[in-house]
Amino acid sequence: MSIAENLKEIRKDLPEHVELVAVSKTKSKEEIMQAYEAGQRIFGENRIQEMTEKWEALPKDISWHMIGHVQRNKVKYMAPYVSLVHGVDSLKLLREINKQGRKHKRVIPCLLQVYIAREETKFGLDEQELQTLIGSPEFGELKHVQVKGLMGMATFTDKVEVIRKEFHSLKVMFETLREVLPGISILSMGMSGDYKVALEEGSTMVRIGSSIFGERQ
Repeated sequence: MSIAENLKEIRKDLPEHVELVAVSKTKSKEEIMQAYEAGQRIFGENRIQEMTEKWEALPKDISWHMIGHVQRNKVKYMAPYVSLVHGVDSLKLLREINKQGRKHKRVIPCLLQVYIAREETKFGLDEQELQTLIGSPEFGELKHVQVKGLMGMATFTDKVEVIRKEFHSLKVMFETLREVLPGISILSMGMSGDYKVALEEGSTMVRIGSSIFGERQ
C-alpha cells in the first residue's frame, strides 16, 4: 500500500479529537511530501538537526514535533519553529527551552515525559518527580514555555494487559495534573504497535511511523 493509503486506513481508527503525528525520522523529503499531499500536517522527528533541515526545505504549514530525547545544547536550533516538544523530562530542560523561547519571542509548547515502562532504556519523570517539578516555584515563572500535557511510552511487549496498565496509569496522572493545570489537553501515548490500546485508555495524540511509511531501513 502507498503512504496515502496507509494514512487513510489509520485515520479510520482515530476518533476526531485525536491528533496523528506522522513519525518521519529517517524518512526522505519525498516520502514526507507524499504524506503531506495526502493531507498530513504534523510530523515527528527525533533528531533536531535532521528536523531543522526538513523544516528549512519543506512547506511552512507543517507542524514539527520533537519526539526524541532532547539534548539541552541543541534546543537553540529548533526554538524558532518547533510546534511541540514531546520529551521534556527535567526542570533543567524546561529552563533551557524557556530561555530559547524568550530569545525568539515565542512561547514553546511542551509535554512532560513520564516514565511508565518496565524498561531501563526509556526516559521520563516518575510520579513523584512530576509533582515536584509542577509544584516548584520556578515552574510558574517560566513564561516562554507552555506545558500542554503528558507523554509516555509503554513497554515494548506483546502482553496487552501490561501495555494497558501502563497507559491507564498515565491517564490517571494526566487527570490528577489537570486539577493543578486545567489548561492541559494533550495525552500523547500510542505508537504503531500499541495505538489502539492507547486510544481505549484515553490518548489524544498518537505517534505513528512504520504503519504509515513502512518499516525503517
